[in-house]
Amino acid sequence: MNGAEEKRLNLASVAGNRNGRRMFSPTSLAGAYTALVTPFTEDGSAIDLEALEWLVEGQLAAGVSGLVPCGTTGESPTLTEAEQKLVVERTVKVARGRVPVIAGAGSFSTQKTIKTAQAALEAGADGVMIVMPYYSRPTQAGLVEHVAHVAQAVKAPIVLYNIPGRTGVDLGIEATEAICARASNVVGIKDATGNVLRCQDIVRRLGDRLAVMSGDDALTLPMMACGARGLISTTSNLFPKPVADTCRLALAGEWKDARRVHFAILPVYEAMFIEASPAPVKFALSQRGRIRATVRLPLVTPSEAARAKIIETVKKYESGA
Repeated sequence: MNGAEEKRLNLASVAGNRNGRRMFSPTSLAGAYTALVTPFTEDGSAIDLEALEWLVEGQLAAGVSGLVPCGTTGESPTLTEAEQKLVVERTVKVARGRVPVIAGAGSFSTQKTIKTAQAALEAGADGVMIVMPYYSRPTQAGLVEHVAHVAQAVKAPIVLYNIPGRTGVDLGIEATEAICARASNVVGIKDATGNVLRCQDIVRRLGDRLAVMSGDDALTLPMMACGARGLISTTSNLFPKPVADTCRLALAGEWKDARRVHFAILPVYEAMFIEASPAPVKFALSQRGRIRATVRLPLVTPSEAARAKIIETVKKYESGA
């Protein structure tokens, strides 16, 4: 048995049906995963569980490949520990094993990340996604040690989340390779660098060892053309089917149809980030009457000009104009 085969077998034993969790690995992590918003009550004081259940059911009906509660789009920095566990538990309950649930669990603290990840797994998540530690701005060596310590402690599939525009740190290629060498349960990376060259370099160096998932909705197709396996999306909260269709078509090599679907929804992608996410997508969802636009401070609901642009863009997309 060669080293690569041994690593895959070791990963399968970690990512397998441990404690009833679904198995996923670098080669099975693919398609459109929705970074779920967290619906709140009108005053933002509590989780709107009925709205969350409606959202999850809609995602599954539209054919998304997986769900990511409690990420940046889920406003995780504003959730209490009890709320995070509740959101994960309810997402898992509604999903009923139909798709993997990867819970956001990252923070600026290694110990807090471990604790949050363990709580998410206890709540039924199949794996966790950990953002690179923000604010403290560790070195590349610090990022490697952070992930290695989390991976050793949680013993479950991990997706890295690299978004330097929010965290202030950028997980480099060499550090990514070092993490993969030390932590066999790191199975993927959500790359929100906005850099297609970065994506192709990761794929060139690591191949099937690490699944690259686009973290920028508008770059889904370019990144998949370079070897990314799919997308962890904000916009799919609102339009799950076209996002899922884009990934499905690209994975099948049906690029002409994938471009058609992708180009049509591009203006919506832009509108969903017209102001700080997830305020725009929550506002757009609120227009359907099932989820409130409420976000927690320091986020605020979109400005009047942004709301008008969101309504116009969504209406135009839905009309096929």
